[in-house]
Amino acid sequence: MQGNLKATVEGKKNNLGKEFQPKWWGDTLGLYVHVPFCATACDFCAFYQVQSDREGIRRYLDGMQDEAEAISLNQGIDTCFWGGGTPGLLKAEDFDRLCDVVINRFGRPKTEWSVEMAPSTVKADKLKVLKERGVTRISMGVQSFDDGLLDKLGRQHSQKQVLKAYDLIREFDFDSVNLDLIFAIPGQDEERLKADIRIAAALEPDHLSTYCLTFEEDTALFVQLSEGKVSIDQEMESRLYRTSWEMMAELGYEQYEVSNYARPGKRCAHNVNTWNMDQWIGLGPSGASQFRGRRYANVPDLAKWLEARDGPESGRVDESDLTPELLMEDCLIFGLRMNDGVDLGALEARFDTGVTERQASILSQLEEEGKLVREGSLIRLTDDGRMIADAIGAELME
Repeated sequence: MQGNLKATVEGKKNNLGKEFQPKWWGDTLGLYVHVPFCATACDFCAFYQVQSDREGIRRYLDGMQDEAEAISLNQGIDTCFWGGGTPGLLKAEDFDRLCDVVINRFGRPKTEWSVEMAPSTVKADKLKVLKERGVTRISMGVQSFDDGLLDKLGRQHSQKQVLKAYDLIREFDFDSVNLDLIFAIPGQDEERLKADIRIAAALEPDHLSTYCLTFEEDTALFVQLSEGKVSIDQEMESRLYRTSWEMMAELGYEQYEVSNYARPGKRCAHNVNTWNMDQWIGLGPSGASQFRGRRYANVPDLAKWLEARDGPESGRVDESDLTPELLMEDCLIFGLRMNDGVDLGALEARFDTGVTERQASILSQLEEEGKLVREGSLIRLTDDGRMIADAIGAELME
């Protein structure tokens, strides 16, 4: 089926000049820009990263331009998200050039343009460039306002730096500001989490994300876990999940996904489009894409990624063809993580297929257990269901 689709869409255009694509590919297109540089590795982080130097950054920017120019595209992008690594390690002139790469090749995003920044990297000259070039959203990785907990995470900033950075970001009047928090940090209890959430909400950000700490392999925290220096307390994790949900609601933030909360109209459009299994292009080493019926990633190595800049498909890893059935399953799994739930009728119309008999049985069992509710063709998880959303997603996989 996929081979026939590929042949059908190759070179075919509709009367708008936009490439023909089957409806199950999705209506929106995002761009993810991976900036791999970090000053040091945080103890909990398993993302690909390298330490920065001026020559490495120059070569990276050259490579980004080459990669962008190699992509054939006859439509604009809806959203753009710069993540890392630590994008804020780039200088203002580097930001300016990377903006050129995006705008000259893809145009300005129609809906949202987000850039991640660490508190210690927030500077006025960088924010000025981002604002002037059209960035609409800054996402700052706070993790905690508790200096003791920050030290446990190996973070290179303090509460004082966070507050100063936030005030500076607000001076530039970006349309939206997000703050990331982490909970279930070794030594953190409910009171310390509540204190973090209160401080964050008092700043009145437009969006807040709260992520449960995970112990990824090849991280300093995983080594500490394997040596018995720290432990995982699942009962405490559950309490902290519910604490964050309850407090966010009291403080006026709508929960729209297991870990994400927003003021009205301030949901992260890039992430929502991704969870809806629309299309996105990933640039940079380890950037991942879901585009034109294929899913693939760039090699997670700066040197190898630079060496592979010989064509639009060079340096790719983990390539696979997509099918309506696979994307239907992914929409079901990620959609159930969202408070709006999943409209099974809408999914069937998009993918011309429904849930499998086994998946239908699982959903019915979840409903009987009080972990899922139905309203016509709409299904969504209850609070008890969202507590085990990852396990439910794993079970639903064919």
